[in-house]
Amino acid sequence: MKNIIKSTTFLAIIACWLWSTAFVGVKIGLTYHTPLQFAGVRFFISGILIFLYFGKPARYFAELKANIKFILKLSLIQTFIQYSLFYSGINLLPSSLAAMIIGSQPMFIALVAHFSFHNDKMTPLKTGSILIGVAGIAVITLGRSGVEMKGTLEWLGIALLLVNNLVAGYSNVLVSKHSQGISPAVISSTSLMIGGILLSLVSVPVEGIHLGPFPPKYWYALAWLSFLSAAAFTIWNSLLKRPGVKVSLLNVWKFLIPVSGAALSWLIMENEKPDAVSLTGMGIIALSLLSLNYANRRAIKEKAGS
Repeated sequence: MKNIIKSTTFLAIIACWLWSTAFVGVKIGLTYHTPLQFAGVRFFISGILIFLYFGKPARYFAELKANIKFILKLSLIQTFIQYSLFYSGINLLPSSLAAMIIGSQPMFIALVAHFSFHNDKMTPLKTGSILIGVAGIAVITLGRSGVEMKGTLEWLGIALLLVNNLVAGYSNVLVSKHSQGISPAVISSTSLMIGGILLSLVSVPVEGIHLGPFPPKYWYALAWLSFLSAAAFTIWNSLLKRPGVKVSLLNVWKFLIPVSGAALSWLIMENEKPDAVSLTGMGIIALSLLSLNYANRRAIKEKAGS
């Protein structure tokens, strides 16, 4: 049982489940707060939570000092740039189209990994598995609500989210390649805190200052979002640092995020119920994960036999 809990598959599923719970919290938070400022506050609190959990200030600041260039670069890319693109893009698009583009992120990350690692290339089987997953995302999102393009700014929104997907791939590669000698907790804490501060600073001239008052449900949402970001990013960064873990294969588990998000909506939202189209999309995603798992096992056997 202990080995299962520590396995890459189990931890990847836990991280993706945590991220899938963010949709409801973000929706509540953005009802009362502006996007960039809310994200900045959320990520700064997440970084503080990880710092408190780490509990070794001397080691924390020693690792920060020794890796300051890498941490600043990751903070700028993974938190500030990525989430600026994310929030700016979703604000310009219908929710269904935004969900579909964001859901296709594993494909873009696999492409970035293909050009970044000699041992993480796009094989026909891997490519087919990822495309099946993207098809499943499309079935779920388009089945739940149709896409209506209402203005030229929506093309800008599409471009922003596509660039966001590529930036996400690059940030994953950065952590996987250049984070030796620094713990996942320090990586996550510092990048979230610094990125959160940058988002908050930029939000002031763009969005103004919003100090409330906020209702209790806002604070509940902020607390949960801060916790899930702290936990999910720390887990994910630890997995990216594991020997033998491939960026492209790890990120395919993110296909579970919209699946879990839809299931949570059915449980929490009164007007959300399972339907045949969504269940079909989930089945397609399950097929994608099974075929990719087969591809991974096959690659391991071939490597062992060579």
